[in-house]
Amino acid sequence: MGRLDNRVAIVTGAGRGLGRAHAEFLAREGACVVINDLVTDPDGYTGLQSPASEVAAAIVGGGGRAIASNHDVADWNAAAEMIHLAIETFGGLHVLVNNAGILRDRTIANMSEAEWDAVIRVHLKGHAAPTHHAMKYWRERSKAGHEVRASIIHTSSISGLVGNFGQANYTAAKLGIVGLSMVAALEGKGYGVRSNTVAPSGRTRLATDGTPGGNMLFSAPLNPSDFDPWDPGNVSPLIGWLAGEGCPATAQIFQVIGRRIRVFSMPSLAHELVNEGRWTLEALDQTLASAMLETPSISQFIIAK
Repeated sequence: MGRLDNRVAIVTGAGRGLGRAHAEFLAREGACVVINDLVTDPDGYTGLQSPASEVAAAIVGGGGRAIASNHDVADWNAAAEMIHLAIETFGGLHVLVNNAGILRDRTIANMSEAEWDAVIRVHLKGHAAPTHHAMKYWRERSKAGHEVRASIIHTSSISGLVGNFGQANYTAAKLGIVGLSMVAALEGKGYGVRSNTVAPSGRTRLATDGTPGGNMLFSAPLNPSDFDPWDPGNVSPLIGWLAGEGCPATAQIFQVIGRRIRVFSMPSLAHELVNEGRWTLEALDQTLASAMLETPSISQFIIAK
């Protein structure tokens, strides 16, 4: 018996790296898993063979239940077909793990429109389209009187939370995903749907290719018996926990790095400055600059006209 017996999950970008680790973990815990993957090129160029079938076959060979999906998750209609595939194959859908992504790193001054659009499309729209169709299915189930205990797990990045040089497109998409998750949590509450965001750290193609010296930074320990802080599998237990029927978490932002799990909050109010009338440049000179240098806390200033 596994924690996720009788749960049906979709994992996008599950051909390699984090997605594959998540899919295999969910399957070991008893979930039926749709293994979605479209391309093998981390830059997002199509025409290459997807490894989704290989991952699905490995899970089935180990006694699990899985099926491959080569749908483009950033295509609205294809995302709908992927949701229907899960329902038609396994009889329902309970968990959506949005994980698919690409990189097109470049400083914003050098970035092309195509590079911007490609990353925003795959990451942000590639989260939004499956979320839309899954939420629509769960809403219909709820309105028909069925109990829904569903979970959406979105993949952000520490880059999306604090920014990263040369990743304006990626950072914008990853922070947008946090906002998407918050809205999904609000809108899904009435239907029995939870939504959370995970910012993972792991040895993946995106990490090694997108980080200067990444192959060395994310290398495995020389001694195989030592704990590997960059093993993508370190993140998967949290994904499995969030996927569980009884998990209480929603509208949360997690980061997993090695043995550590960090829980982040949305931006909080640091200062509040109040003027008696409309602000003047001189009043802002006197108050705003000094407030920004203070330790973040809620401060209030009343400035005379």
